[in-house]
Amino acid sequence: MNTTLEVRDARKAYGDFVAVAGVSMQVPPGTIFGLLGPNGAGKTTTIRMIMDIIGPDSGEVLFFGRKRRPEDLARIGYLPEERGLYRKMTVLDHLVFLGELHGLSGGEAKKRSKSWLERLELGDRAGKKVEELSKGMQQKIQLAGTLIHDPEIVILDEPFSGLDPINQGLFKDVLAEYKASGKTILFSTHVMEQADKLCDHICLISKGRTILAGELKAIKREQGGNSFRLVASGDVEKVSELPQVAQVLRRAAGEASTGEGASVIKLLLADGVEGSDVLRQLVGFLDVHEFRSQEPDLEDIFIKAVEDAA
Repeated sequence: MNTTLEVRDARKAYGDFVAVAGVSMQVPPGTIFGLLGPNGAGKTTTIRMIMDIIGPDSGEVLFFGRKRRPEDLARIGYLPEERGLYRKMTVLDHLVFLGELHGLSGGEAKKRSKSWLERLELGDRAGKKVEELSKGMQQKIQLAGTLIHDPEIVILDEPFSGLDPINQGLFKDVLAEYKASGKTILFSTHVMEQADKLCDHICLISKGRTILAGELKAIKREQGGNSFRLVASGDVEKVSELPQVAQVLRRAAGEASTGEGASVIKLLLADGVEGSDVLRQLVGFLDVHEFRSQEPDLEDIFIKAVEDAA
């Protein structure tokens, strides 16, 4: 596979605490790649090893198909989980400063800063001090500072944390536009809904190890044959007791279209089990309104993979 970034069996421990026990992933060029996992899975430590903030105890990080070079870091835009801005500076001066740190001339940095402020709906805040902005606005400034030098690779650690839905949507639009320009984006998150809508490829880690990685569409195809939607009335608690049912992933209250008293259940069948075999058992104790195969969403895959790896 042609890769922009690759991590090969990276490991990192702090004394007796193993933060990353073996993470491998391949990030293709021109994609949005999700580094996913529960809180404490090792996502931030992995990103810090990628950025050479800390070194792995073993394993390696490759950029552009070769061993990482110091100059590669200049081709990256990095937004860490721990945010930091100079609060007394004006918004425009701060962005110009960041642009100059990335090697832009003062004039070019100012031009790009103004353009980004308009794109992020902050054009009227250019003369305000950073400390006068809301947290969400400050995160916009940090995103602009990450992208101002037009990096080839963008690495974002929990970029949506603390954002309201409107600004989350704006961030997603910006990332989609950046991908459309041919750039590569890697971001970490534990919120599967965000990754499901944005990512082309994923690496799911748990307890410091890669447990699932690859193209998201392909992963969904592989998982899709075992994911079913059930709408039924009766003793739905018994569904989880069937040996052919691996997991009841989600349960919702009855919907108007399902009939009074009906429950909506999403479930995964065990490997090799046919839906028709399960349906024959379900009709023995339920009034089944609907039972059909459906593509699993990323949250379903996440839950099953983490629990299987436990």
